[in-house]
Amino acid sequence: MTLYPQLIMDALATVTYAGTKKNLIESGMVADTPSINGMKVKVVLEFPRDTDPFLKSTVKAAEAAIHYHVSKDVEVEIATEFKSKPRPEVGKLLPQVKNIIAVSSGKGGVGKSTVSANLAIALARLGYKVGLLDTDIFGPSMPKMFNVEDARPYAVEVDGRQLIEPIEQYGVKLLSIGFFVNPDTATLWRGGMATNALKQLIADADWGELDYFILDTPPGTSDIHLTLLQTLAITGAVIVSTPQQVALADARKGIDMYRNEKVNVPILGLVENMAWFTPAELPENKYYIFGKEGCKQLAAEMQVPLLAQIPLVQSICENGDAGTPVATRVDTMTGQAFLNLAQAVVTVVNRRNKELPKTQIVGMKKEETPA
Repeated sequence: MTLYPQLIMDALATVTYAGTKKNLIESGMVADTPSINGMKVKVVLEFPRDTDPFLKSTVKAAEAAIHYHVSKDVEVEIATEFKSKPRPEVGKLLPQVKNIIAVSSGKGGVGKSTVSANLAIALARLGYKVGLLDTDIFGPSMPKMFNVEDARPYAVEVDGRQLIEPIEQYGVKLLSIGFFVNPDTATLWRGGMATNALKQLIADADWGELDYFILDTPPGTSDIHLTLLQTLAITGAVIVSTPQQVALADARKGIDMYRNEKVNVPILGLVENMAWFTPAELPENKYYIFGKEGCKQLAAEMQVPLLAQIPLVQSICENGDAGTPVATRVDTMTGQAFLNLAQAVVTVVNRRNKELPKTQIVGMKKEETPA
């Protein structure tokens, strides 16, 4: 039997690429004329990117089509190329980012996202280049807090790669899964889907040069935290809690996760949110409705700095809901509190970088989790 290129091309025309719903020829995926040497055939298929979810199935289908339509005796080699350069390997991601700060809490409802948003804005107001990633895949809140719910990030080409361009607001580069899902629909994803989406927001985005990259993490300890620890060398963690004993008990667990011997991420300090309630009409009054100085005591116990005590005032909630975080206004008591927090974070990060070695990315097998 004599083989010739058109015979191979006709066979490939029977294979549909799921990414376009068209066959390989119509999709322009056959990069060159098939090379033939006796009964050996080499085909080069070009995919949009190396992470293409249909790559393996398409390659197998192309090989099967040649065996079926040409001859089962053909020795088929299918090589792959990519229009977009492959994603950098773990350890080489975000080379222009100087410091990565994880803002965490042991439990939900303590204002961690509020602290993350205002910390990022306050750092930007101090003149730093800041990025903020909403890593809460199942409960993203940053698009609303930054008043950019209707924004839709677009793709840009950078060094041969198609990257997501973060949304910029209040001097902060921002990305959230909330930009890509229906805000009124629950995100019903298994863990693997969530972690893959998170990796894309980190590795396939044009974050560029940043002094501080803030990670607003979900409450508790989860797959998302493990993915972050296995993907990025986190400079340090900021733990947020209220003074309430229940919240403090969970904050201890959060601290323990980062201090685990397999993780070894430095604790930069604690933020006591809702430290006291101050009514707008009585700005000098303090009501300790969640307990008094619980985080201060925990910080002393854990031998970490207390970075800030943020009061509970109505404007924090109202400004967050309105998409104008209080850190945008340093002329207010709470705006100044977050500016002070940002300055404290800068101080402890500089000290940490001077005194401690660079954090190592956590390497562990799939079945392993920190104790």
